[in-house]
Amino acid sequence: MSEELTTISAGSPPRVPPLMQGVSRRRRAKDLVAVNIGNAIEWFDWNVYAIFAPFFAVQFFNRADPLSAMLSTLAIFGVGFLMRPIGGWVFGMIADKRGRRFSLTLAILLAAAGSMIIALAPTFTQVGVLASAVLLLARLIQGLSHGGETGSAFTYLAEISPDSKRGLWASTPWVGVAIGTMTATGLGFAFTTLLTPEQMSDFGWRIPFFVGAALGIYGLVIRFRMAESDVYEQQDESPHSLTLKDTWRILVEHRTAVKYIAVLSTSGVAIFYTWFIFAPSYATTVHGVPAGQALLAGLLGQAVFLALIPVMGALSDRIGRRKMVFAYTLGFAALAFPLELILGSSAVRLFLAMALASTLLAVCCAPLGAIFTELVPTRVRATVVGITYGGFCAIFGGSAPYLNTWLSSLGLHYLFVATLVGLSLLTAVICWRMPETRGTAIR
Repeated sequence: MSEELTTISAGSPPRVPPLMQGVSRRRRAKDLVAVNIGNAIEWFDWNVYAIFAPFFAVQFFNRADPLSAMLSTLAIFGVGFLMRPIGGWVFGMIADKRGRRFSLTLAILLAAAGSMIIALAPTFTQVGVLASAVLLLARLIQGLSHGGETGSAFTYLAEISPDSKRGLWASTPWVGVAIGTMTATGLGFAFTTLLTPEQMSDFGWRIPFFVGAALGIYGLVIRFRMAESDVYEQQDESPHSLTLKDTWRILVEHRTAVKYIAVLSTSGVAIFYTWFIFAPSYATTVHGVPAGQALLAGLLGQAVFLALIPVMGALSDRIGRRKMVFAYTLGFAALAFPLELILGSSAVRLFLAMALASTLLAVCCAPLGAIFTELVPTRVRATVVGITYGGFCAIFGGSAPYLNTWLSSLGLHYLFVATLVGLSLLTAVICWRMPETRGTAIR
């Protein structure tokens, strides 16, 4: 394959935006909302686990050793990530073979099924180690679903966007990420305020999983009504086959794009799961911040990310994608240890640290959907993005909460922070070498 980027020259006629091709602007705007509502539900299902882990850990493992139970629960959180590259492969091929809409609809169905299994799961006291096996099964199902969601959502929204607003439109899945995560965090705050710790441990933790399953049914309905991407339907080449050999050939053929997507994802997902998802639980278990206060602080910190994502997505359409990711890498490398010094036993300090981290994450995350889409052709786009992004999420995102908690228990938390700094600097080096993709005509 040619790795060259096709740009829109000043003298050539502009490509007719997909919004103008057969489907109205109003319909495409509705489809954008539908994708992101479904994406929010997916992320609610995924992150309810991390938010409520301190309350249900002893329900699935031996309560005689709470730290071991928590580490085991986080280990299953990490194992769920191992399914994400598989989900990226399976759902990416489905999206490239059967269409983006079909893939997105199937993904949310599996996410809802995983939530229902956890909501109804028996406890360690009732069935012994079988309880942890059921929990593992549910997370594997959700990992498979979640791995398919990201690549298909980025791909679909970038494909239906106007060229001049691709950064903005392709950033909106992160709005869904924020809304889903904030809803999970908000429920955590509400329940820890209304219920006693004993009630939370006994039954309160199950309620959000029932909510997630119910929301999944709603997401299934709205996604089923979406229109297919015009870029996908009007492509000249036939979709690729479903074999492993063909998939490997595709990844090798597009290895330059794979390299960029992999490295751009690496530090972002590790920092995202450390500061955006797991920080409230970490502040509670390590710094002793009361659970309700930590979740409220986390909710407010996540709101900063939500507000900034569309701003940063639109900014990437004006100044370019590469500059923004490069600014994020240097910014986090400089602030990683100061952020740890801000974090402490106060909920206010947790909010300040999360707000700063969320600002940096918004600068990083907003341009990624557009970059990924602009690097890979339509015929294999969902597969390449899904496998690569899902794989590096599995390695660096899934392991972050466990590694953070384990090193902190040994008094070596600074090693974890240094690792994040190293990943940021690696991303900076690769980003410096990457061509600017703004203005690329997707093909």
